[in-house]
Amino acid sequence: MTTIKRAISIRQPFVEQILRRDKTWEYRSQNTKIRECVYLYASKSPGPEAEWRKLRMEPGDLPTGRIVATVEITATRRLPDGTFAYKLENPRRLKRQIKPVNQPLPVFWTPRFRE
Repeated sequence: MTTIKRAISIRQPFVEQILRRDKTWEYRSQNTKIRECVYLYASKSPGPEAEWRKLRMEPGDLPTGRIVATVEITATRRLPDGTFAYKLENPRRLKRQIKPVNQPLPVFWTPRFRE
């Protein structure tokens, strides 16, 4: 089994959309060379109301401030507006959510856990 070293922070309900395989691309302003399995950290701040309505949910219905899943980043592409899209595959919900002890960063970061 491969050890997962990094996490990516994404707001809910986008994390849930990834887990349901409704969202297969993550859009960012910077490119990445990362091609590996990473943790999905559901950040504390909620995403747009329109995205919650798509799932018939509201903020508070889904976990935040925790690592809730894993996903593989398999490719990136540059978009015409200069931003980047990361291809997300094989999302897997964790059986137990993990609360990191260090402060998450907006994009990729190395989570630390209690022993």
